[in-house]
Amino acid sequence: MHPPAWHRADAATTTRRALLRAALLAAMALAAGKAHAQGGREEFSQWVAAFRPRALARGVSAATYDRVMATLTPDTSVYAQFRSQPEFDERLWQYLNRRVSQWRVITGRERAREHAALLGRIERDYGVDRFILLALWGVESSFGELVDNPKYMRPVLPALAALAWGEPRRRRYWEQELINALRIVERGWSTPAEMNGSWAGAMGHTQWMPEVWLNIGVDFDGDGRVNPFGRPDDALASSARYLLERGKYRRGEHWGYEVRLGAGWRGGEGARSYAAWQAAKVMRADAMPYPRPTATARLWVPVPGGPAFLLGPNFYAVRTYNPSMNYTLAIVHLADRIRGGGAFAQAFPGGERALTLEEIKETQRLLTALGFDTKGADGRVGSDTMRAVRAFQQRVGIDPADGYAGLRELARLRRGR
Repeated sequence: MHPPAWHRADAATTTRRALLRAALLAAMALAAGKAHAQGGREEFSQWVAAFRPRALARGVSAATYDRVMATLTPDTSVYAQFRSQPEFDERLWQYLNRRVSQWRVITGRERAREHAALLGRIERDYGVDRFILLALWGVESSFGELVDNPKYMRPVLPALAALAWGEPRRRRYWEQELINALRIVERGWSTPAEMNGSWAGAMGHTQWMPEVWLNIGVDFDGDGRVNPFGRPDDALASSARYLLERGKYRRGEHWGYEVRLGAGWRGGEGARSYAAWQAAKVMRADAMPYPRPTATARLWVPVPGGPAFLLGPNFYAVRTYNPSMNYTLAIVHLADRIRGGGAFAQAFPGGERALTLEEIKETQRLLTALGFDTKGADGRVGSDTMRAVRAFQQRVGIDPADGYAGLRELARLRRGR
């Protein structure tokens, strides 16, 4: 569960101007953060003292507040993260390829078998499709592998304190989440040392914000505390509860379908029943019938000339997890792929298929051999591989140098230049 709608990720086109702008903003934010931290330590101390009554009024004890906040140093590096979101520099097909990777599909199927009993219990209790939960788990933390990885996760309390103190935009939101994090410590559910997560404060297998941990979290494994870390039971069950209660997820309904617009299609907007869409020559791309003809859906064509989709209520239920259409499409498509489905029938204009697991490993090996170290060849594209790809693109003149590991880059690497 991510920060709210102002963290959108729907921009689709990578351009040199966007990259330069993002880099400039990040540099300015980092410089400002350093100056603020260096010149404002007393100011932060004053802020901590002034903020104390508000935390105590929300149920944080004086002992907990003083113990946590008295020695805390704000993590001002989060300002650069706040102003530079990587999703804004990707075209939609790249965004999807990176997230709906062969590694996630293979690993998701392995986790589906490994946790079949747990996922079955969650489906019975909350009605949420197990493959949606697996997709969330895969995208949010690589099925738990990133939960404790210091390359991607950082102490949450210093990050939230920095945002609450020094980030004027949505300050009230950050203040509330800092208090929520302190309340978690107060309840004894976690410790400041254990609470590691994203720069924005999301934690655990499925990246809960503190407010969600407090109000939606479920002790599904019965160990006496709600915990997004460790075993995935609480994390997956709580995410299912979130989709049900806040997203109004509907048991037994699919999120929607890729469709083809027939020759008789005359356009139109708004929600219609699947039967009405079929009558309007909007058919499923796999030629199968709509299983719930009376259920309603909306048409969405994210990129002209690309695949079209009918989106049902459960697509929008998933969207409450992260208010991005692109993110939500990645989640539901990954869910279908883990289930056994294939790629979209219609390609995106200018797009290309994703590299296979072995092709990504080959790309990583070739990059490293040329001096662009990817820190290993595991078939997964993380920040190290993206930086290596971008450096290679810049050297050979590929424009834009967007860090995307694709067929074009692999072909150049195979030629040794």
